[in-house]
Amino acid sequence: MTYVSGFLAAVPEENKSAYLESARKSWPLFRDYGATEMRECWEDLVPDGEVTSFPMAVKRQDGEKVVFSWILWPDRESAERCWQSMETDPRWKEMEMPFDGKRMMWGSFETLFKV
Repeated sequence: MTYVSGFLAAVPEENKSAYLESARKSWPLFRDYGATEMRECWEDLVPDGEVTSFPMAVKRQDGEKVVFSWILWPDRESAERCWQSMETDPRWKEMEMPFDGKRMMWGSFETLFKV
């Protein structure tokens, strides 16, 4: 079943276009390593929490928006091959992150249910 890599980040509002451009440039690389789909979602209704929340998780600051994104893979092996390529494929070095990568969260997941 499909394997999913998910990401959560805080991006300065003025970097929205740069973020979108970076995401568009990264898609061919992810696709080359087997990704079947990628979604980039910009904050619309993301409430602050009292105990935990998306904004708290990425330590969102004034003037930033939360970005929630994911990549679908046919299997875990494809995703791992892609992550390993970031050390060896020079195309990754050309990518710029228009946000503070230290506050980005990510993880990969097995799909349990799909409709």
